[in-house]
Amino acid sequence: MGIAVLTMKASVIEMFLVLLVTGIHSNKEMTKKIKRPKFTVPQINCDVRAGKIINPEFIVKCPAGCQDPRYHVYGTDVYASYSSVCGAAVHSGVLDNSGGKILVRKVAGQSGYKGSYSNGVQSLSLPRWRESFVVSGETTKTYQSPSAPGTTAQPVPLMQALGTTAVEGTHTTLPKPPPSAGSTTSSLRPQPAGQRSQELAGEPELWKPGSVLLDAGFVPKKELSTQSLEPVSQGDPSCKVDLSFLIDGSASIGKRRFRIQKQFLADVAQALDIGPAGPLMGIVQYGDNPVTQFNLKTHMNSRDVKTAIEKITQRGGLSNVGRAISFVTQNFFSKSNGNRGSAPNVAVVMVDGWPTDKVEEASRFARESGINIFFITMEGASEKEKQYVLEPNFANKAVCRTNGFYSLSVQNWFSLHKTVQPLVKRVCDTDRLACSKTCLNSADIGFIIDGSSSVGTGNFRTVLQFVANLSKEFEISDTDTRIGAVQYTYEQRLEFGFDVYSTKPDVLNAIKRVGYWSGGTSTGAAINYALEQLFKKSKPNKRKLMILITDGRSYDDVRIPAMVAHHEGVITYAVGVAWAAQDELEVIATHPARDHAFFVDEFDHLYKVVPKVIQNICTEFNSQPRN
Repeated sequence: MGIAVLTMKASVIEMFLVLLVTGIHSNKEMTKKIKRPKFTVPQINCDVRAGKIINPEFIVKCPAGCQDPRYHVYGTDVYASYSSVCGAAVHSGVLDNSGGKILVRKVAGQSGYKGSYSNGVQSLSLPRWRESFVVSGETTKTYQSPSAPGTTAQPVPLMQALGTTAVEGTHTTLPKPPPSAGSTTSSLRPQPAGQRSQELAGEPELWKPGSVLLDAGFVPKKELSTQSLEPVSQGDPSCKVDLSFLIDGSASIGKRRFRIQKQFLADVAQALDIGPAGPLMGIVQYGDNPVTQFNLKTHMNSRDVKTAIEKITQRGGLSNVGRAISFVTQNFFSKSNGNRGSAPNVAVVMVDGWPTDKVEEASRFARESGINIFFITMEGASEKEKQYVLEPNFANKAVCRTNGFYSLSVQNWFSLHKTVQPLVKRVCDTDRLACSKTCLNSADIGFIIDGSSSVGTGNFRTVLQFVANLSKEFEISDTDTRIGAVQYTYEQRLEFGFDVYSTKPDVLNAIKRVGYWSGGTSTGAAINYALEQLFKKSKPNKRKLMILITDGRSYDDVRIPAMVAHHEGVITYAVGVAWAAQDELEVIATHPARDHAFFVDEFDHLYKVVPKVIQNICTEFNSQPRN
């Protein structure tokens, strides 16, 4: 009995061993028969941007023809992720126009990208972008997979890191690797296989089936995960204006027309391409009193502005347009509200019918403050209704110029949408925004300073302080008011020209550094010298102002030089001190002399003349015809 049991146990053990050996052998045979699938590099189109691909590092194959300028590239060497991947590869010299494989590596966003021309591709400049990338042709080198801090990354051959392309209709499932710290960030997390980012819904598929990219050194066979990195527009730089809409929220407009007005605003916002490098837009709603719905710095793109417009509710009340214009002049266009200073200020006033208060005085103050006022009048007063209009011809009294450019009349609210493009074209035509030029920002001012012996060193410093005090009142830059100075005795010396200093501190420092010359008094020769050496280099669009300061009668004739100055359009102010001859000052000064010639009996009283000169300069400027 015991022998039988032992025999049976031996048989079982022998059978188990046979099965084990057979299984191992079969497994080896099966392993030999299974061939590793071929590794392929996915091909992309020339227009694919790096920002569409979430992976921090990947290999792709570019087609031929990506040198075409319609595939935009931003930057040099390091490219904004809004760039065409393949276009950047051609620009960097990694590829030529025949295409090929490249390695792309994401890097941090840059504060600026400089455009350049290279290898037949013109890259563009971009102020800043959230993500960048670099390209390389070294696709056969070892790939260092991302690793957690403090660990050593294990090199993985790039070709081993690629996924597989199965035969059509079949799928190969690969084991999912453990997550690697630092391989991706939460913002770059892939979507489930076969799905696209929700932001991309409805867009044409960019990738061919089976395309794969690197992900921490290992990529399973799945459709690429992408995310939308469409750029936040920097705005249209050809339309850099600070724009305020004064919208009618009065009770008379009604809810339906108020909705039409809001739709019009949304359409304008869309057409403008709002952004920090282009137009900025804010809205003030008026009724009894005005209120800011949002200012210039609240929203920095058209989409956000449109969303904010949708949330505006009607306030009701009267139609106090004049009060609203005063509010905008005093409060809206301030630095704290986003006014950039370098951009023209534009106010578009929308009126249903006619205002319930006067607009002329408020509008004049706005114009003199550099605000370009446009009026859009809907359903204006009929002949029978004109008796109720408080201020006839109110639009012409309000707008920047009465030449028709700043006024739009709409017969009925349902035609308002037709004015979107005409309005956008006009507000973006910055060369025609005449009210951007004010008495303080639109002149070339040349100071002609008497440095004769009778002045003396101490008084000469007082004269320089007078010149500095006048200069402080102006907005100084290479595009606004510019300052130049000539000192004269028997001879003349150009202290600095209009194109030398472009900031107020630099101008004031230059005035302080002017050295006292001492000598005779040849005022006529000094005027001729200033016309030739200073005002000949004045810009065509600038008002030319000459401010001459002298303490005595000239040794030469001033009549002919003064006539030449007047004939050449130079507005001349003559400031006399102590022994200066009143009759000579009046000859030098532009007509009428009472507005352009000034006299003080002592150098220490020169400061009293500063506000008078500034006031007369601005009065003369603002009295120009508005047609």
